[in-house]
Amino acid sequence: MALTIGIIGLPQSGKTTLFNTLTKAGAPVSGYATSTVQANLAVVQVPDTRVDSLSEIFQPRKKTYTTVEFVDVAGMGQATQAAKEKKEGLSAEFLGHIRNADALAIVLRTFANDNVPHVYNTIDPIRDLDSLNAELVMTDLSTVERRIERTKKAAKSGDKKYQQELDLLLRLQEALNELKLAREVEISSQDKVVTDELFLLTLKPRMYVLNTSEDMLGSANEILAKIEQGEVVDPEAVQKELKGIAQVALRAKEEGAQVVAVSAKLEAELSELSEEESNEYLEALGLPQLGADRVIQVGYRLLNLITFLTAGEDEVRAWTVTRGAKAPEAAGKIHTDIEKGFIRAEVTHFKDFMECGSFAAATKKGVQRLEGREYEIQDGDIAHFRFNKGK
Repeated sequence: MALTIGIIGLPQSGKTTLFNTLTKAGAPVSGYATSTVQANLAVVQVPDTRVDSLSEIFQPRKKTYTTVEFVDVAGMGQATQAAKEKKEGLSAEFLGHIRNADALAIVLRTFANDNVPHVYNTIDPIRDLDSLNAELVMTDLSTVERRIERTKKAAKSGDKKYQQELDLLLRLQEALNELKLAREVEISSQDKVVTDELFLLTLKPRMYVLNTSEDMLGSANEILAKIEQGEVVDPEAVQKELKGIAQVALRAKEEGAQVVAVSAKLEAELSELSEEESNEYLEALGLPQLGADRVIQVGYRLLNLITFLTAGEDEVRAWTVTRGAKAPEAAGKIHTDIEKGFIRAEVTHFKDFMECGSFAAATKKGVQRLEGREYEIQDGDIAHFRFNKGK
């Protein structure tokens, strides 16, 4: 099943332009704030040079990348105004598009452009983030309060399970009433059974996608790198657009969220060029890869996902598992029968394989290993699973 990332933001933040660069879907981009609650959906392949390198060696009949599904919904500030006035949070239709997303990509505009008016008339990404958070909190509060009414009735039976659930819901209600995110509430593994059923938006892993002007993109990435490495950055000591970028990055670090800077306009222009021309332009800007690719990579980090590979003449394929997954679980991604009948995994790391050039050479060099049920699959492992077909 594909990883799903919901893209949200205020109108005119550039999120649909970002969606189009991520997916090549060609979704319509409006020059004004739209009130539609329809969603744009697309599944894209995750770029992986390891799949390409192995395919050059094996010349398989088929090569398969892992995939990510992106869901782009209408600008929140405009699409949900009526709901906000009623203090109900996001509409049911709007919520339906993003409640099943594994993570949220919150697009925050840092660029100024007189031809693209901001809904609040000025550029302030922290203010925009607080506004978006308020809507998400309001939506979660509505969800929690509906569940409280149901749980109160069930708790009258005297079952301790419902009283424990009610205690959790009341803690969530208190936090949300204070405009805190649900992720700020301490939740036990037992509580998680309840929260998983609620699909709370402020509990989802999140990344902040800073949509910058093209000429500030390089400086923005430098600031993000410094903050990530723990260097002191004073937002008041940098230029106007970079101030907002630094503020969001510092907020993200405090929250344990991820942040990435892109220029959706630049990415849209690069998508019209050949891969070679695009790479040359990126190199001239001092950027290692497209921001769209970095958004996908951040999504994997957010959800603690890694990729293992299978390779042969029939197919070279990338598979996604959660970091820490044991070999049988990884085998189950291929087929449940392989997990049930798991015996051993033949494992060669991609880097070792490429140095050797073949499985035979890897075996001879001693870098191909036989691993048992307790082996934790590593990112970049090339695995072949031995299993009992009778089980």
